[in-house]
Amino acid sequence: MASDSSHRAQATGSTASADDTERRLEQLEVRNGFAEDLLDTLNALVARQQAQIERLQAEVAELRRRREDDTGPAWRSLRDELPPHY
Repeated sequence: MASDSSHRAQATGSTASADDTERRLEQLEVRNGFAEDLLDTLNALVARQQAQIERLQAEVAELRRRREDDTGPAWRSLRDELPPHY
């Protein structure tokens, strides 16, 4: 009888261990799902930011080109301008 009760304890222990392993595996799968979702979200964000950076770089290049094409004086002093009341 003693061996029978110890066998039951081992079986119960292995069942508890299997349940614990199953629970831990389930938690890891859930965490992995959240991590994958976060990764997808961050990838989309990086792609949008890269597109925005490229647009801003193009705008800066256009503004520089316009400034170079401007035929006006490159530098002017505010002392050379008349105030509005004159």
